[in-house]
Amino acid sequence: MIGILARVSTEEQARTGYSIDYQIREGIKKAGTSDIKKYIDDGYSGEFLERPGLTQLRKDVKEGLITKVICLDPDRLARKLMLQLIVTDELEKNGAELVFVSSEYAKTPEGQLFYSMRGAISEFEKAKINERMSSGRREKARKGKVVKNSFTYGYDYDKEKSEYVINEAEARVVQLIFELFTKPNDIAKGMNGIARYLTDNLIPTKRGAEVWHRNVVRQILMKEAYTGRMPQNRWDTEGMLGNKYRAPEDKVPMTVRPKEEWIYVDVPQIIPPEKFEHVQKLLAESRRRHTKESMHQYLLSGLLRCTKCGNTMTGRKSKYWSKYIYEYTDKKNSVGAKEKGCGRKIACAKIDEMVWDTILNWLNNPDEIAAAVEETQVAYMDNEIERVEQDIEKTKAARKRVIKLFSSDLGIGEEEIREELRELSEREEVLSKRLTELQSKQEDEQRFESSRNLMSETLEYYLDLNPDELTFEDKQNIIRMVAKEILVGEDEVQIIPF
Repeated sequence: MIGILARVSTEEQARTGYSIDYQIREGIKKAGTSDIKKYIDDGYSGEFLERPGLTQLRKDVKEGLITKVICLDPDRLARKLMLQLIVTDELEKNGAELVFVSSEYAKTPEGQLFYSMRGAISEFEKAKINERMSSGRREKARKGKVVKNSFTYGYDYDKEKSEYVINEAEARVVQLIFELFTKPNDIAKGMNGIARYLTDNLIPTKRGAEVWHRNVVRQILMKEAYTGRMPQNRWDTEGMLGNKYRAPEDKVPMTVRPKEEWIYVDVPQIIPPEKFEHVQKLLAESRRRHTKESMHQYLLSGLLRCTKCGNTMTGRKSKYWSKYIYEYTDKKNSVGAKEKGCGRKIACAKIDEMVWDTILNWLNNPDEIAAAVEETQVAYMDNEIERVEQDIEKTKAARKRVIKLFSSDLGIGEEEIREELRELSEREEVLSKRLTELQSKQEDEQRFESSRNLMSETLEYYLDLNPDELTFEDKQNIIRMVAKEILVGEDEVQIIPF
């Protein structure tokens, strides 16, 4: 069968007019038959090979389903010469003939030279386009123009003049946020209180969301543009274009350029510079104060989970009848938290001692670990797999809602949307990885033997220490070597061993 590969990116479609339909139509003419299979990469950059259409084509060629590949020109395969040659060599080694509509490709020294020259020119053209776009943005910024609409709360973007104008309603909210944060009041205390106040008073965010998050308030408090000076050319995004094709560990991060490379543009002032500086000092003091308040160590931090709501349980200091105690709770007080928690709490002293005594009993009686594993492993795996699958579906649904909001043209900030989509995608990747690990462990027939081996290693580690001189870190290490998770129910606490 004949396969027709068509690719178009937004910029190329606008520049050349080689639409997907055009490429398919020309490919069918070249094939001389309509008995073809289409491989389409719509909106994908030619700088990368990890594209759905091309990936499926390569797979079908390898399996012998496709014996001839038709493409408009080498650019449709890839934008870089090296990638073009890689795909061409792969297709030929698997017995598929490669044909271009706009030029003849002969497997001769002359034909390969011409092919290579075209690929090199294409790669050079792409690099020049990118350089011209970057230079144009920098020059635009130097002329005092706003390079692009970053949907900054408090401003509207005048596209014709490339400048920001004040959105009076939003600007008043910005001023209110700064006022509430800097002056003692009974309305809203701290960033979380401000977020809750804005949410309760039905004030929409820039993208029209009903709930304000603490981090959104924090971003507003840290945005220098409100002083009348907006930094541009701040972020270095080179290499990030292909992140959607890369594995999480290979993604190129966005970095901050040196401050001397920033280009400042004048915008209408909403907050006086002195108030902005005052807020930055308060934020710095808040971070230092939070660090000092977090000095207490929690033995089971990161291990506890509520069986009712599924929330992790974190340590906190609470006051009861003029007496302070340390406890673990599943409550999430941050505005916008996906699950607020059911309110379950347990005193640190009580559960710390119970878990430590159980672990010591296992260490002193290693055979008991097998019974504990057999009793908990199957039920734990089934419940955890079900929970992770539900979280994945919720994350997918959330991403669809974000995309739908963006497409509804409600003035939603592109950067906010990208950031939220990035966070949702990363969460889904983490959950999917977790699901794969769980399913793999569920099928592992040697899990009981592995648990015994782990207990032996832990016992050796424990016996090397003086029981009477165990430090907090020693106890924490031992617990983490044995317990995968600790489930806290209404009347029972269940330790899930590895």
